[in-house]
Amino acid sequence: MLLQLSLLALVLLSPVWADNFYQDTTVTFGDQRAQIQDGGRLLALSLDKISGSGFQSKNEYLFGRFDMQLKLVPGNSAGTVTTFYLSSQGAGHDEIDFEFLGNSSGQPYTVHTNVYSQGKGNKEQQFRLWFDPTSSFHTYSIVWNSQRIIFLVDNIPIRVFNNHEALGVAFPKNQAMRVYASLWNADDWATQGGRVKTDWSMAPFTASYRNFNTNACVWSAATSTSSCGGSKTESVNNDQTWQTQQLNANGRNRLRWVQQKYMIYNYCADAKRFSQGFSPECKRSRF
Repeated sequence: MLLQLSLLALVLLSPVWADNFYQDTTVTFGDQRAQIQDGGRLLALSLDKISGSGFQSKNEYLFGRFDMQLKLVPGNSAGTVTTFYLSSQGAGHDEIDFEFLGNSSGQPYTVHTNVYSQGKGNKEQQFRLWFDPTSSFHTYSIVWNSQRIIFLVDNIPIRVFNNHEALGVAFPKNQAMRVYASLWNADDWATQGGRVKTDWSMAPFTASYRNFNTNACVWSAATSTSSCGGSKTESVNNDQTWQTQQLNANGRNRLRWVQQKYMIYNYCADAKRFSQGFSPECKRSRF
């Protein structure tokens, strides 16, 4: 009986990966460079000198938790950018970014994060990872609610962007967004500011995605309503904790650990770039 209860607890605490790439995504560019495999459970994107590749979710969402497991381009990935992000469309778009900037063999990836609201970004923070993201899959998550955005790596928070509309800082909360992912060449800026170029003798480059999970409010453009606005929700397990999620003491400690040891760029500390003064949220607690 004790063993059965332990197994049940393990099941309840484990992530439920319910989405399927065949059912839930559309390849947006790259043709056969984007390959759905393993019955829809895995999607491999590749990049060669002619083109990269990418996909997007079929649904649009207005708030939610979005998880993706990625295994990044191994070896010399200099010049490549692998992405997992949310975005609306148009000049005044909103966007929440995970971008993984490749590097020469043996050097760490840079994890680039950014938040756009009403077409304006300039909210970059960058990190090194504390593991090899090319040897196995790791989970990257975005929690987006009306109060804050939380970026997580293997469920460890690396960044929190709070809603500071009261200070005049725009926050993405009115535009529905799709989930996007891509692998593309950006050797004019991606690796050491563009000093290290893509070695095309290593092509094709491949990044793999699996266990795409959305626990979110599905937006209907036809009716301008959200699935979370009524009695019916379309989130896995009906788990709505993300709607008010914030960091507890343990989460703040882990965030502090990541930012002290692994943050390599913070827009709130770049006085040369923002010589006219920092954005108002920079004066507030990062937690």
